[in-house]
Amino acid sequence: MKPFTARLLLVLLLPLAAACGGTDTTSGIAAVESAHSAPAVGHVFVINLENKGFTRTWGKSSAAPYLAHTLRGKGVLLTRYYGTAHHSLGNYLAQVSGQGPNPAIQADCRRFTALHTRRIEAPQQRVGTGCVFDAATPTLMKQIDKRHLGWRGYLQGMDRSCEHPRIGALDNAFKARPHHEYATRHNPFVYFRSVIDRPTYCRRHVVSLPHLRTDLQKRSTTRFLSYITPDLCNDAHDSPCADGRRGGLPQLNRWLKTWVPRILKSPAFRHDGVLVITADESDGPRQDSTACCGEGPSANAEEPGIDGPGGGRVGALVISRWTGAGTRSSTPYNHYSLLGSIEEMIGARPIGYARTPGLHFFGADVFNR
Repeated sequence: MKPFTARLLLVLLLPLAAACGGTDTTSGIAAVESAHSAPAVGHVFVINLENKGFTRTWGKSSAAPYLAHTLRGKGVLLTRYYGTAHHSLGNYLAQVSGQGPNPAIQADCRRFTALHTRRIEAPQQRVGTGCVFDAATPTLMKQIDKRHLGWRGYLQGMDRSCEHPRIGALDNAFKARPHHEYATRHNPFVYFRSVIDRPTYCRRHVVSLPHLRTDLQKRSTTRFLSYITPDLCNDAHDSPCADGRRGGLPQLNRWLKTWVPRILKSPAFRHDGVLVITADESDGPRQDSTACCGEGPSANAEEPGIDGPGGGRVGALVISRWTGAGTRSSTPYNHYSLLGSIEEMIGARPIGYARTPGLHFFGADVFNR
């Protein structure tokens, strides 16, 4: 798609957005300033930490001060950003497909089973059992490919590119081991047959974390979407870690101090990048299953959050040259909002439960324009 066509399409689609309350190329799209003065975002970076509620992550006494204070001072904190499900996998899938969880997904797909679709319900929900979606399932990856943009998932701890169990097998990366702390359930891309049934394509797009350092060196090698998943120790999931490290938020803090400066200093980010840091789901002595945006029973689960409608309040930080340093937004958002925002950025229609906030990339209160 030529840049002018993409920009015109974006301008046409923006007024239609509802308010919330494959080819691997490496160039990003610089979306035009629309009638709504949308920022010209060309590269999106997403980092997810694990199982942390808003107060633990972002509070004054956070055990991750680099995130909660230093980075917090560089962008806008979304104080009412929510997970969409329990447990982990449903939230990652929400970010890239808009699919709600079923019982197998809520259980984090301990056995890597194909999803047997009984029917399709609006909006585009595959109702059935299992957790690996058929090749026809709409995904953000397909939308990015269709526009000849690049995407990559960077998964820390993978032994090989596109690592996943075989269909029907138990997931042997379900629990961390001292020398293998990669978690399949934190890698949403391998739950789609449209990715894993094309081995060369999958190996090119779903890679280990060290590739990110190389890709960040040039704008031409930085994909439009860089989706970054630390391993089970560095994402604050395990404490202590399988290899003996302390883990938790202090370990996440150290990991962020290494990787986030590389992103922020990269040519792509400095030119037209946005970094989003959030958590998959909340935690607490009582599982926080609250939601923000009218979520209720989904096509596949009466309670997506097991004990309630959502994955709880987790918060999110958005950093870019368009965001006000040290600002905050109390507008409700969730993982479906993140998906819808990226789709809106590239002029794609929402898939699944994706939410389009009505203005380019989250709402008018997130970006200075």
